[in-house]
Amino acid sequence: MIIDCAYYRDGHRQHVGAMSVEDAAAHCKQGGFVWLGMFEPTLEELVQVRESFGLHELAVEDAQTFHLRPKVEPYEGNIRLVILRTARYDDQREEVDFGEVSVFVGPSFVITVRQGVASDLHGARIRLEERPELLSVGTNSVLWAILDQVVDGYGPVVAELERDIEQVERTVFAGSVAPTERIYFLRREVTDFYRAVHPLLAVLATIERGARNTELLPYLRDVHDHLVLVNEEVAAQRDLLATVLEANMAVISVEQTKVSVRQNATIEQLTILATVFLPLTFVTGFFGQNFGWLVDHIGAEWDFLVLGVGGLLIPCLALFVWFRRQRAARQPT
Repeated sequence: MIIDCAYYRDGHRQHVGAMSVEDAAAHCKQGGFVWLGMFEPTLEELVQVRESFGLHELAVEDAQTFHLRPKVEPYEGNIRLVILRTARYDDQREEVDFGEVSVFVGPSFVITVRQGVASDLHGARIRLEERPELLSVGTNSVLWAILDQVVDGYGPVVAELERDIEQVERTVFAGSVAPTERIYFLRREVTDFYRAVHPLLAVLATIERGARNTELLPYLRDVHDHLVLVNEEVAAQRDLLATVLEANMAVISVEQTKVSVRQNATIEQLTILATVFLPLTFVTGFFGQNFGWLVDHIGAEWDFLVLGVGGLLIPCLALFVWFRRQRAARQPT
């Protein structure tokens, strides 16, 4: 749908009410420029905009696709397509919501196509309308305002992710096992955030080269400085999460070792008990046999020693001889 469409000239908005796509395209020929803002438009709406403003069909297809990395693409007619990724932290779910803004920048128009809930640009329009000296520069001022808002929106996300990482870090380095799934999830979010931030450096550098010798260059450099700081912080968060993950695995290994030690101690105690009861079990089992011959012929201690202990020694000797032969057979000749 169309969120807002305005015609600007001499640094001021020329009307208050709504404007259709056809009227906006007609105003492009009267000097000044038009800023058309759309949110998750349908295919029919995009086709109408493409026909009215003469956009390339491949550029329109790009605006319909959700990208993983920001980029800038030049097209005929001095038209550029700038794709930005926006981010917003959701406190309730403790997750990062990503959105996308496709900006068509021409000499007399700016068309923004927003995807996702984290792509609101109303604040950028208001701030730019309050600065007519920048608005009078032309369509590049709109691109600067959008970039400035997108990069400023990265700051709260970095702060919230840092808070989540510190919570997990305190848990791990306190000797407790942190949820490994939570660490992996944070690392994935930070990686996705890095993919939105880092490629934007190249995009912004390209835009700066095209804005040389203009009033916007200092403002674009300011946005670039903020973006460099965010990029460094996100890269540091990636490295820190890798360290936290390794430390958490080490803590898990230590806990498993402690469990194994406790299990070995328990088995040792059970082995001692079994060793104590083994001769008693043998004596009771031997005398508990109800064979008539055995009962009638054991009447002295020597009978017990010969029949009982000898009955144990003979199988043990047989097993010993058998194991020796097996070991000799496996040895190379």
